[in-house]
Amino acid sequence: MLALAGASLLVAPGAALAQTDTTSTKPQLNTAPPGAKPQLNTAPPASTAPSYPSYEKKAPRPAVPVPAPPPIDEPLPTQQPRPNQDNPSGLSFPKGTSSAEQPKPVRKYFLYTNFGLGYTSFNGQGQFNAGVAPAIGYRVNDRFSVGPGISYSYISVNNSYYTPPRSPYIKSVHYNNVGVKAFAQYRIIDQFFLHGEYEVTQLNAKGTYDTGEVIKAHSVANTLLAGAGYRQEFSDRFAADIVILYNFNDGVDSEGYRQSPYGQPEIRFNFLYYLGK
Repeated sequence: MLALAGASLLVAPGAALAQTDTTSTKPQLNTAPPGAKPQLNTAPPASTAPSYPSYEKKAPRPAVPVPAPPPIDEPLPTQQPRPNQDNPSGLSFPKGTSSAEQPKPVRKYFLYTNFGLGYTSFNGQGQFNAGVAPAIGYRVNDRFSVGPGISYSYISVNNSYYTPPRSPYIKSVHYNNVGVKAFAQYRIIDQFFLHGEYEVTQLNAKGTYDTGEVIKAHSVANTLLAGAGYRQEFSDRFAADIVILYNFNDGVDSEGYRQSPYGQPEIRFNFLYYLGK
């Protein structure tokens, strides 16, 4: 009995080891012939990436209808020109759409006036004059304009050319003149134009003799003026003119009174302002 027990103890450890060591592998001997390269295990490892459930594709949303654009007067060109020096962007627009190509508004009426102030002296006779002559102009077309106007002028003449003075003589004459007129202008080329006007003026003179005697006289002067001028525009509304006119009636009557309130030649600086929107 004791012998069987001892034998079982000797056999049991080995059997136990044989049953429990299941993970170890026996070493493999290299049985390849000398000089042969060992074979490497190149099989990829098993994938460890997690797997996901597949999703079903949803049906697309219905398209939202887009309203058609409103119609336009002129369709856009189908082919745009290539960029060049004059048109770097290469874009072309319908004619008249840019602000630079928009025609300027045609203003028919304008205010046309001149202011006069001067002093002249000749052979002992000095003359001071001041005046204003506003007018309303109407543009018949791009070149031709007409209009009515009024005028007022003050003239003071002093005589001191008598040596020795004879008596009696008119020492000074003062004029207050009021007139109505009509003018016409025609543009020749660019800013150069022809100008003509006809004026009827009431001359109210007051003369003083060297003796102190005062006399008054009234007369009517009919004056025709014609000449040319140049216009300088400062904006689309405001401009200034310089006009040189020939006076066809610049004499004096038999008593020494003037037949026209203007000199020879008549030089004016006029101002123009277009009215309306």
